[in-house]
Amino acid sequence: MTRLLYMRRVVLGILLLVAAKVVLAQGPDTIRMMQYNLMYYTNSSGISDCNGVSNNLDAKDANIKTIFQYVKPTVFCVCEMGSQNQYADRLLNNAINTDGIDYYRRGLLTNQSGGAITNMIYFDSRKLTLYRSTTISTSYRDINGYTFYYNADNLSSGDTIFMTFWLAHLKAGDYSSNESARLAQVQKLMNRIANSGMPGNYTFSGDFNIYHSDEPAYQELTEYPNSLYRFYDPVNRPGYWHNNPQFSSLHTQSTHSQEADCFSNGGLDDRFDIILVSPYIYYGSDRVHIVEGSYHALGQDGARFNGTILSPVNNTIPSNVANALYQQSDHLPVIMDLTIDAHVGATTYKPDFQINATNPIQETLYIDLHNDKADDYDISVYAVDGSLVMNHHENLDAGVHHLTYPFPFRKGAYFLVFMNKSGQKSTKKLVRY
Repeated sequence: MTRLLYMRRVVLGILLLVAAKVVLAQGPDTIRMMQYNLMYYTNSSGISDCNGVSNNLDAKDANIKTIFQYVKPTVFCVCEMGSQNQYADRLLNNAINTDGIDYYRRGLLTNQSGGAITNMIYFDSRKLTLYRSTTISTSYRDINGYTFYYNADNLSSGDTIFMTFWLAHLKAGDYSSNESARLAQVQKLMNRIANSGMPGNYTFSGDFNIYHSDEPAYQELTEYPNSLYRFYDPVNRPGYWHNNPQFSSLHTQSTHSQEADCFSNGGLDDRFDIILVSPYIYYGSDRVHIVEGSYHALGQDGARFNGTILSPVNNTIPSNVANALYQQSDHLPVIMDLTIDAHVGATTYKPDFQINATNPIQETLYIDLHNDKADDYDISVYAVDGSLVMNHHENLDAGVHHLTYPFPFRKGAYFLVFMNKSGQKSTKKLVRY
């Protein structure tokens, strides 16, 4: 047996052994994400007909509590939160940590951009721990990023899963100037993510105020030049969403058809509230992936175009939940479930570097490397039969590096093995489309 053939079989054996261990060790969990525009959760909205009487916080607390206890989200992302800590704390204490529940926590409230409303995140501390908060100021409202790690059983060994939830409330309005403002906001987000040099598991959600998929802001998010950082739409239904019955099952605004105090009216005919995901979540490349069919707007059955959440009669949710949605906000919350492969890839050491790679691949393999010290690296790609199809050697200084290699190979599965001169390695499964 030649040495090359022997090595191929050894590599294939190792990969198969790793795959077998993954199956045996895997302990999947599910976290539920809910994004909701609370419609001015504040006593100082600045709008004359949206005040403490017409938009009473005691009533809003009761309605949010009903919705929250029905959905039971792990992560609750909100916009139009009052920009003072008193409002963030009030919602936590009056609508979330109630009836024996005491394990939800909230993120850092920021208002660098100014204004009466901002974003907030609440999370189940039994499953997630807040690791880092990031704020991007814009001309209108902050964009907030909250990075968590999953409280895995093997957390003490240094192995866990990180996820970042980005939240935003983009500029409203259907004029070209409003579209330009929304584009400027998301460009700041994309620049921040790309400059981090470390793509991974992240979502972007909020009230985007986007009317159609050709709008520049949506295109910036979903067609970003570097595919490692672009976002994907879980429902994958591009088109002109506004006032279009073909997209009635996606509409989230407005729950009211008639004018009523601070509620927008006109019925459900806009898809403003959206959750987007990174390629890592969309393709399940790094132990987090979408539960198929879980993405939906609560109470939206597709049968209420230009109608309300109550009329026609809503049979998809209990009547008390439908009433709470109607009374609480002119938006519907959007829900998505994520499966967490909690025990996949447990290791006894952490290498001195981190890598992320394009997945899936088309004609080019993009690798982002973050290394703590200068080192030599061997970069190899193996087909599933153990054959070596690509090998490169790189000598790199400490820092963030963007590596690009042509990938003229047939469609199928591959394994990327990235190893430094000390023998520390990171292995990633790749798919060529």
